[in-house]
Amino acid sequence: MTTKPANAPSARTRRANHVSLALILLLPLVAVSAIALGTVNIALGDTFRALFDSLFGSLQGQAQGQAAVIIAEIRLPRVLLAGLIGAILASSGAAMQGLFRNPLADPSLIGVSAGASLGASIAIVAGGSMLAGAMGLALVSLGAFIGGLLAVIVVYRLATSANGTSVATMLLAGIAISALTGAIGNLLEFFSSNDMLRRISLWRMGGLDGADYQRLSFACVTAALVLIGLPRYARALDALLLGESEARHLGIDVDRTTRSLVVIVAIGVGASVALAGTIAFVGLVVPHIVRMLSGPSHRALLRNSALAGAVLLILADLLARIVLAPTELPVGIVTAVIGVPFFVLLLRQRGQYGMA
Repeated sequence: MTTKPANAPSARTRRANHVSLALILLLPLVAVSAIALGTVNIALGDTFRALFDSLFGSLQGQAQGQAAVIIAEIRLPRVLLAGLIGAILASSGAAMQGLFRNPLADPSLIGVSAGASLGASIAIVAGGSMLAGAMGLALVSLGAFIGGLLAVIVVYRLATSANGTSVATMLLAGIAISALTGAIGNLLEFFSSNDMLRRISLWRMGGLDGADYQRLSFACVTAALVLIGLPRYARALDALLLGESEARHLGIDVDRTTRSLVVIVAIGVGASVALAGTIAFVGLVVPHIVRMLSGPSHRALLRNSALAGAVLLILADLLARIVLAPTELPVGIVTAVIGVPFFVLLLRQRGQYGMA
C-alpha cells in the first residue's frame, strides 16, 4: 500500500495548476492573434518581426514599415491595455464575490462603476469644446476616476459605524448610490446636446480605441496594485466564505480586510472605467467559470480569474474590431453578448457550484 507524501498537492490544487498552465499558454496565442488581425491583416512572420522590433527598440526612422507602425503605435498598446483591464476586472469580481459571499456579486455593487460613469458624464457635459483630442480624453478619464472613488467613499462611510463595517449595509448602500448616480446621470443627459448624448452613450458602452502608451503606463501601475494586493487576502477571503464570525475566530481582522479589499477594488475598477468606459460581465462571469474549473480556493481563483479575464477582454476587443470591419463595435457590447449566454448557462447549472 502506497502512502501519499505529506506535502503532495491535492487533486483540487493540481486541477487549479492545470487551469493556470492552460491559461498561460492561451494568453499569448490570443494576444498575438489580436495583434495580427484587424482591418489590415498582417502575416504572422511580419507580426513577430514587428513585435520584436517594437519591444526591443530596433526600429528607427524609415526602417519602419506599415506593419511595424500599425503594431507599435496602435495594436500593441491596445492589446496590452485590454489584457490588463480584463485581469483587473475579473480578479476584482472574484474578490467581491468572496467578500459578499455571493456568487452574483460584481465590482459595480460598491458603486464604483456607477460613480465613474457619472464622473465621465459630468466631464463630458462640463468640458464642452475642450473635449477634442487627447486632452479631452484625459479630462473624461480623470472625471471617471474621481467619480468612482467618491462613490466608494460615500458607500464605505454609510456602511461603517462604531461597531465596524457591515458588508450587508455596504451592499445596500452601493445599490442606493448606484441608483442616485444613475438618476443624476439621466438628468444630465436630459439637458445635454445631441453631440454630448452620443459621447456619453459611447463612453458607457466601453471601448479601447483610445489606447496609447501613456494610458498603458497608468494601467500597469493599477494592475500591479490590484494583482499584487488582492492575493494577499486570499486566506482571509477563504475564511470569510464560512461567515464573518467564523473568520474572526480564525484570527481574521474582518473590518481591516473589508476596508482593504474595497479600496483596492475601487482603485482598480475606477481606473478601468476611466481608461475604457463601462465593460460589463467580465467581473461577474469570469470568476464563475474559473471557480467551476479550479475550485473555490481564492489563491488559485484570483490568479486564474486574472488570466481568464485578460484572455476574454483581448478576444472581445478583437471581435469588436473585425466583426463589422472597418466599423468598430464598442467592446462592452461584445462582452455582454459573450457573457449573457454563459451567465444563463451558469444559472441553469447553479446547483453544481454552490448556488441555491
